[in-house]
Amino acid sequence: MIYFRADRTGFSESNMAGSSGQSGHPRFWRKRKDREPLNDLISQMLMAQRASEERFLQMEERRMEQEQEAEERRLRLEERRLQLDRQHELRMFTLFAQMLGMIRQGGGGEVMPNTVANFSQEGDIAGKGVTGKAQEPPQGDVYNCNQYCSPYLSTRGNILSGFRGSSEEGYRAYHEDKYDEDKNPNGIINFGTSENKLCFDLMSKRLTESDMNVIEPPLLQYPDWKGHTFLREEVARFLTYYCKAPSPLNPENVVILNGCGSLFSALAAVLCDPGDAILIATPFYGGITQSIFLYSGIKLMYVHLESKITSPGTRPFQLTVSKLESTLQTAKEEGTIIKALILINPHNPLGDIYSATEMMEFLEFAKRNSLHVIVDEIYMLSVFDESATFHSVLSLDKLPDPQRTHVMWGISKDFAVSGVRFGTLYSQNQDVCNGVASLCYFHGVCGPIQYKVAQLMRDRDWINQVYLRVNHSRLRAAQAFVADELRSIGVPFLNRGAGFFTWIDFRKYLRAPTFEEEVSLWRDFLDNKVLLSCGKAFECSEPGWFRVIFSDKTHRLQLGMQRIRKVLERREKELQMEKQSPVEEDGKADSTDEVIYVSSHHEPSSSNLSNLIVQLQDQMRSSDWLQQNTAENFAQQHPEVFQVYSKYVGKQ
Repeated sequence: MIYFRADRTGFSESNMAGSSGQSGHPRFWRKRKDREPLNDLISQMLMAQRASEERFLQMEERRMEQEQEAEERRLRLEERRLQLDRQHELRMFTLFAQMLGMIRQGGGGEVMPNTVANFSQEGDIAGKGVTGKAQEPPQGDVYNCNQYCSPYLSTRGNILSGFRGSSEEGYRAYHEDKYDEDKNPNGIINFGTSENKLCFDLMSKRLTESDMNVIEPPLLQYPDWKGHTFLREEVARFLTYYCKAPSPLNPENVVILNGCGSLFSALAAVLCDPGDAILIATPFYGGITQSIFLYSGIKLMYVHLESKITSPGTRPFQLTVSKLESTLQTAKEEGTIIKALILINPHNPLGDIYSATEMMEFLEFAKRNSLHVIVDEIYMLSVFDESATFHSVLSLDKLPDPQRTHVMWGISKDFAVSGVRFGTLYSQNQDVCNGVASLCYFHGVCGPIQYKVAQLMRDRDWINQVYLRVNHSRLRAAQAFVADELRSIGVPFLNRGAGFFTWIDFRKYLRAPTFEEEVSLWRDFLDNKVLLSCGKAFECSEPGWFRVIFSDKTHRLQLGMQRIRKVLERREKELQMEKQSPVEEDGKADSTDEVIYVSSHHEPSSSNLSNLIVQLQDQMRSSDWLQQNTAENFAQQHPEVFQVYSKYVGKQ
């Protein structure tokens, strides 16, 4: 057999070798003609083989792709099945927790806060593993809204439905069991909601006078969404006067909404994009979190402040530009875009009043970093300490960045009408005003209320000569009472002269410095029928701080403080019985003029002497204090204080 290489020309190596002698021979051409069909057949067979091999490779690749897709589908199905199992377990746990809470409530037991059962879908507590050692409270991340996923709601709907503030259950319990001196004397006393309950007599009388009861056609029709012109003009005059603006404010820069919570929501939507964040110092009024998050999904970047005084001339929880700079740098490193800074002045819950110098430093910081500044001045007329001076941002001669500075105020706090939803924004940036005004369609104020508010603001004589004088006097007396009660049991607190609240240090009553223990103490207060706000509700970084609202009637203050004292005394005994080591003073708020601490078990030391004199001076500023407290009566009611004061006077 002769082997040869065939191609389309019919030539092979063998016949090429003998071509010189046989190329013209007839037999050669006959043989060549006979081989052509064979060559074509072999060529077709080779091409068919190649095509078969390529087809086989394609089929093998497809088979491998299908196997990979099947494996991926299997993994996805397995992951989905595990997720559904976790959700089912979560729903079962939630149902069990609700049943347990109902059983406990029905049996007179404790009311379980919703925050204690705030689990994520992954089965973690507070966003951390169950086996983790983080000392975060069970409520943990306030943005973790996945307790239960309803099949009837969208993802956004589930977030809105599941979002809960840190004191949700406490307020719910309060509304179901409100204290009433006659009808329910064993009900819950609310020291948690920041409302002024001292001036109902003044406001009810003024708001029902004849000039307030006007109904005209324009008041019952759609207004300009920014607010009726007559009201915006009156707001501009009102803020010019009480904020001590260097020049008249422009009504075109005024926008009216139904409360400052709506203002926070609107500003977050107008100033930020999804995924952006806003700087805010902690502790702060926790309602801001919900206001800016629920509509726009905007989160807060916390500037954590500490209670411990680190250098002379500073105060507990003091905000500084360096702390703002540090937090902003951290946000940049994490890839978080910061769009704005929120400042609360006077501060809730600290009661601090920022000086004009501090405010200017904060505004300069914001300008350097192109940040909007949202200034909440809702307590500006609730500064009752006559020695304190409030400086509104609108009083500054020249704002560093007026196009990015936005001031809000409302009547709910300063005029003791939290049920009347009215808030106002003042901004020189017309783009911001127009953006916020577009949302007034959903957050407008009804015409008759706008008229009443305008009438109230016009009555400058009544505000200055009647309301503010009486309101400040009552706030001073109420704050002095709570402060005196806290001193008598040796509890540290911030001694401030603005707002309705006292920021109190209960850390020594915790069994451990954890937020779980803080919630436990909060629950003890609630079980003893007094509702407070724990520090975690304000995102305080130190467990054990509480806010107490003192703007309430005397008999409720007395009973509420008695209940608080009872809980603390029982806690103190339990801690002694458990033979725990004494609480270290390190990390506690310092005993300075900023933080009052007087022990009820020992003679007051000389370091607290100046604090006692400050107490007496504060009480003497009250308009009716001298009439109600003669030297003899005061010596009988406060022998410890009177003795120290007498010693001090004798040394002069």
